[in-house]
Amino acid sequence: MIIIGGGIIGLSLAISLRKRGATVVIVERREPGREASYAAGGMLVDCPLETAPALQELAIASARMYPEFAHELEVESGLKVDLRDNGTILFLSENHRVSAEFAAVQLKDLEPALENSANNPIVYLHERSVDPRALVTAAIKTAKNRGVDFSSGDTVVAVHQSEGRVTGVTTNKTSFAAPKVVNCAGAWSGSIPPLALPTRPVKGQMLCLAMPSRTLLQHVVRTPQVYLIPRSDGRLLIGATVEEAGFDKRTVPETIQRQHQAALEILPKLRDAKILEDWAGLRPGTPDGLPILGETTSRGYYVATGHFRDGILLAPITAHVMTAVVEGRDPDYDLTAFLPSRF
Repeated sequence: MIIIGGGIIGLSLAISLRKRGATVVIVERREPGREASYAAGGMLVDCPLETAPALQELAIASARMYPEFAHELEVESGLKVDLRDNGTILFLSENHRVSAEFAAVQLKDLEPALENSANNPIVYLHERSVDPRALVTAAIKTAKNRGVDFSSGDTVVAVHQSEGRVTGVTTNKTSFAAPKVVNCAGAWSGSIPPLALPTRPVKGQMLCLAMPSRTLLQHVVRTPQVYLIPRSDGRLLIGATVEEAGFDKRTVPETIQRQHQAALEILPKLRDAKILEDWAGLRPGTPDGLPILGETTSRGYYVATGHFRDGILLAPITAHVMTAVVEGRDPDYDLTAFLPSRF
């Protein structure tokens, strides 16, 4: 079996399929785990205030799977993924419709260093976060330990079929024969003939600071302008834009400065914090904002892509449902809203 794409979706699926005895080769155009997964923030957002209704069931299920998912990767790889359970402070915007289950909280009780000059209503969400870079590193090592083969720096240029059935793929270097292929190529999924998937790159720019103290901020913070994600090692991620910029991954100094300033407005003690790096990633977007999951019209050709901003969150549930789909079993969830045939 061939998996096109070595991001967290492809890696998680490869590990799941290997557990079931499948022979798996991941074909990755660059270095595994270095595209959208590497650039992600790692917030595991399953809150109905911010999750599309059609995606809610999968988001909740995947969030619940995360402790076991992360623990398994840590045990098998010997690496930490920094899964944090401190929760999220959400500054509400006028677009949020809050039910009684989301009780307002006092900011000074949770994060005394934060300021709310705009006087936004604030709620606490019991969410987790994870370090995506650590996660993909652990997933790569786990996959290799499990016997998954990798072909890196190898761009798939076509998926081949005969009499309506997949026979393999051709790359810029060679070709691979296989009776089953799963397209997990993220923003590049739609550029692989013959199936024209409607995926597109959606750019996100971020930066990272070194907090003056590891205890300065414990919760993830999301406001209408910016989000802050603390890491256990004292780093603080600030993000992120949503831009239709094609495959342009360059950062724009003015954009990074705006994000930095937005962070300083709610957390002034960051004013002297050192900027460690900035970067941009390309999320895989779709016309309706939902993932594409399932078998295509070509037998043996499957798709697991288009996760947009939720690829890290949805990795465990995607691996679960797509393993079932590839094996011809009931995936346990209704995938109608995500099928490739909707396009």
